Amino acid sequence: MGGNSKNSDVLNKDINDIHIPTFYKFIIDSLPVAVMTVNPELNITGFNRWAEEVTGYSAEEVIGRYCGDILHGGMCDTGCPLKTVLTRRSPVVRVETTIRNRWGETIPVRKNIAGLLDDNGKLIGGVEAFQDISELKALEREKANLISMFAHDMKSSLTIIGGYVLRLLKKMRSIDEAKQKKYLEIIKNESGKLELLIDDFLEFSRLQTGRLKLNLAATSLDKELMELLDSYQLEASESGIKLKLLNEEALPVIEADAHKLRRVFTNLLDNALKFSRKKGTITVTTEETAKEVIVKVEDEGIGIPPVELPYIFDAFHRGPGTEGKRGFGLGLAGVKTILKAHGGRVQVHSEPGKGSVFTVFLPKLGESELTSIQKRKSFEDISDAR
Repeated sequence: MGGNSKNSDVLNKDINDIHIPTFYKFIIDSLPVAVMTVNPELNITGFNRWAEEVTGYSAEEVIGRYCGDILHGGMCDTGCPLKTVLTRRSPVVRVETTIRNRWGETIPVRKNIAGLLDDNGKLIGGVEAFQDISELKALEREKANLISMFAHDMKSSLTIIGGYVLRLLKKMRSIDEAKQKKYLEIIKNESGKLELLIDDFLEFSRLQTGRLKLNLAATSLDKELMELLDSYQLEASESGIKLKLLNEEALPVIEADAHKLRRVFTNLLDNALKFSRKKGTITVTTEETAKEVIVKVEDEGIGIPPVELPYIFDAFHRGPGTEGKRGFGLGLAGVKTILKAHGGRVQVHSEPGKGSVFTVFLPKLGESELTSIQKRKSFEDISDAR
């Protein structure tokens, strides 16, 4: 009996020895990050498909080779993180550094490195997981550039305003009325630019912190949309564009921050005007379902390429066709943030050359919730009157 038990233990151990490496290989190959394993001599023993994709090398090409000859890491010569874990100076190392792919391109990466131990705690190698963070680094550079651009544009407007105000103060009596009016128009225009820049900067700040405070109240979307479209009629007609509002049935009152929702539809209308062709039409359509209020903003503009659609709501994203147009790529990111804070969402459908449709979904209120808001609003109005 004892012999059978011993043989059984040996058999189970042999089975485990066969299956455990297979299981580990399956896990490593399935991870959505680049993973490389090395032996104590830093020769590569494993290289998953994500590592192949990032580096351009196949596993067959790299197995058995010294890892530094493949990755050409920015820390290979000074403070190699794999050597750090293999010499037990640290069990885990996390760093941001660079590697070079097979075509000589430098790629910024974020690495996590740890030692590989056997059942007895003996060090048998190391594992390095790394991610290409090129897009993240590009975004960080873009943010730094944007802050610089904000400061430059604000200073430009303030310098112009200050210059004309100084002229008016010093030479008011010698400047004729027509020229005074011209100066004041310039000051007004530059003030408007400054206000837009400050709005963009505040939007940037809110997106950075992820915080958005809502002042919720009973809100009529019909009223907000009609007022907003009225304010855009002059700008649209000057650009040769027709503005239409199709709202055959009155929408129910919803709980929302009216000011921030105006910002949502202002951004959508600004975009529609920016990318519309002359003699085109921008149509705003409203409807409702059992649970949601829906607003569509449709233009007949240049449209958005399919490859750009997944990124248009990302902060700082500026796709083709935005060259020379005002903005920092924050408008649609702001739209998404504000709607998410309301429990809503936004979708886009676009065809290049035909135009785009942005669809906003906002949750409706139940009758009891609406009554509660209206009572609270009435109480606040009475308190303000006192």
